[in-house]
Amino acid sequence: MTDRRRGTRAVHEALPAPMREAVDDFADHLARVRNRSAHTVRAYVTDLVSLLDHAVRMGCTDLSELDLTVLRSWLAKQRTVGAARTSLARRAAAARTFSAWAHRAGLLAGDVAAPLASPRAHRELPTVLRADQAAALMDAPDRSRTPAPTDAGRPRDGDDTRPGKGDATPTRDRGDAPPGSEPDPVLLRDRLLLELLYGTGVRISEACGLDVTDVDQGRRVVRVLGKGGRERAVPYGVPAQRALDAWLTQGRPALAAPRSDRALLLGARGGRLNPTTARRIVAGYAEAAGLPRVTPHGLRHSAATHLLEGGADLRAVQELLGHSSLASTQIYTHVSVERLRAAYRQAHPRA
Repeated sequence: MTDRRRGTRAVHEALPAPMREAVDDFADHLARVRNRSAHTVRAYVTDLVSLLDHAVRMGCTDLSELDLTVLRSWLAKQRTVGAARTSLARRAAAARTFSAWAHRAGLLAGDVAAPLASPRAHRELPTVLRADQAAALMDAPDRSRTPAPTDAGRPRDGDDTRPGKGDATPTRDRGDAPPGSEPDPVLLRDRLLLELLYGTGVRISEACGLDVTDVDQGRRVVRVLGKGGRERAVPYGVPAQRALDAWLTQGRPALAAPRSDRALLLGARGGRLNPTTARRIVAGYAEAAGLPRVTPHGLRHSAATHLLEGGADLRAVQELLGHSSLASTQIYTHVSVERLRAAYRQAHPRA
């Protein structure tokens, strides 16, 4: 458990009993009724515990005393200690979500956070690779023979990093494999991971959550369970199919263990590949290929940008990415100006 989570638990235990019960009931509501991810539940609970601790320090002895003044004071304090605009926006959203739920549950006389304004988050756009850079990254596992460890520490649950073996950064040129030699299963896994992230634009959590049964090889689509429990079918291309075939026939059987269950992507110890490990894998290959720093979300961003630049419909990209709002997809149009200019010059009579 991280220091931050220990601190949150300690503050939670110090709250008055009715407030502790409200926090627990709210967390259960988010997980069971709203079907929010474990990450979202943790973030909202952390924000709520911080808010209620601030309310107690302001003299509130009961949840019913929570009001807009307390909420604004809490956000103002967060700002003074240097919280980013994105963090403030999320905390305001957590407060509004809790307030609406508490009102419906009869814990608050009104939805006190409904008028609460939040700063517009400044969205930092991740690095967009050029098409040739993306191709170089996809080929990076083929140029590597032996991965080097990136984390010799103790693995987290589901994180199968092993000192000296697997889940790591490529370091040596591979060259031609000796005749009859078996390919490294970890490199086959890495190739599939990169192809899936760029070829489908799925989130890293979605990729690591895939089961073997989620892949329809006949139609070349994967069934993805996204945010809010929304399911979607995402197509993938021929390079990803080749990587998948190699992984399923030569890679996965070599790493599979009783704990593997139906997981598609496995760590070096046979468990489901952990997103944290997957992020290190992507960053390691990008560094080895001499590319700018790349994250899995950067690959998702690159995939969406390249689709739009290639003429894909914005609604289609929205469906592929699993965005509930078209506004989320529109951030990917920022680098498509040249395509729009070309279309304008070609079509407009006054161009």
